[in-house]
Amino acid sequence: MPHCVPKGYLLCGVHSRVKPDPRKLDLTLVMSESPATAAGVYTQNRVFAAPVAVCRERTPSEAIRAVVVNSGVANACTGRRGLDDARLMAGMAAAVCGAEPEQALVMSTGVIGEYLPMEKIEQGITAAAVKLGSSPKDLESAARGIMTTDTVPKLAGRTVTVDGAEIQITGFAKGAAMIGPNMATMLSLILTDAALIPETAQTALKSAVDQSFNCISVEGHTSTNDTVLLLANGEAGGQPLSGKGLTVFQAALDEVCQELARAIPADGEGASHLITIDVSGCKTPEDARAIAKTVAGSALVKTAVAGADPNWGRIVSAAGYAGVAFDPDSVELHVNGFRLYHEGAPEPFDEQEVSASIADQRETHIQLGFREGTAAARFWTTDLTAEYVRLNADYHT
Repeated sequence: MPHCVPKGYLLCGVHSRVKPDPRKLDLTLVMSESPATAAGVYTQNRVFAAPVAVCRERTPSEAIRAVVVNSGVANACTGRRGLDDARLMAGMAAAVCGAEPEQALVMSTGVIGEYLPMEKIEQGITAAAVKLGSSPKDLESAARGIMTTDTVPKLAGRTVTVDGAEIQITGFAKGAAMIGPNMATMLSLILTDAALIPETAQTALKSAVDQSFNCISVEGHTSTNDTVLLLANGEAGGQPLSGKGLTVFQAALDEVCQELARAIPADGEGASHLITIDVSGCKTPEDARAIAKTVAGSALVKTAVAGADPNWGRIVSAAGYAGVAFDPDSVELHVNGFRLYHEGAPEPFDEQEVSASIADQRETHIQLGFREGTAAARFWTTDLTAEYVRLNADYHT
């Protein structure tokens, strides 16, 4: 079923010639027909790209009219020229949307350490301005325009009703490698026609990101360009959300972000398995997340899944070095529903049956249970394959 564009937005993706292949879109332009509230969550890497610096300066805001994204060149580690180019790129987008320069946000993704080809960027923005639309096809082209090594566009949407008004939340994202919180080589733009004040939008987005994009990992590498933006233009009508209405909106935003986040490791470079890690019974959510993240980042766990090896020792020992105190004799481990470890000792199981359950499915489910409390966390990661190594050994950085 096609996803809907929220009211008051126009968007599209075009080929600007940043990428040499004319079949690959490489520039996305999004316009809000009225000033939108904007919030952003960004990479925690101390080495961050010029577009991240620009967006940090401009969010939260209540006056954003345009977002422009290019793929192919990250505009990271490019010094003063890179910052000037990012501001110029945003200004170009603002101009074609009839807005002031500071009313535009900018994102970039691709190869680090190269300067933006600004003539091509300008031509792409000009071309995109005359193609803006609000159809599902326009939305898909916008999602494709931000892709790098992704194999599929990543889209998600929800519709909710608040006080009789129908509110649409639709987002798209990119990411397939250099994925590791907080966050990873990933970009996402979430559009809604709900009315939000800047402070509420920022709080809602951060909460949603903490439960989604900060719970994914491919190889644990935190990138320079990671950005999630939320735009809310209020075109659905009504007053800024609060109370029960805001709770309904938050739940839908959480779902959109989680669906997009999960799609990133599912499309991980060279991956043969998407791994879901559920940790329960911890003292605090932070403890549960620390254990889940450690298991997700273990190269030995990831290679075991790649080889369909039900190696419970790698999983249990990874939990043990997560820096979280727990009773080792209380640990319980299930893989794809099979109990492999219970109360500090291995359980008898049919290794061939469990191995087949891993080999025969794209998804692998790891469940770790403790008896320290009631807190839980979920994390998504991928296996580690020879193809992943080949792809990233060959990729120019």
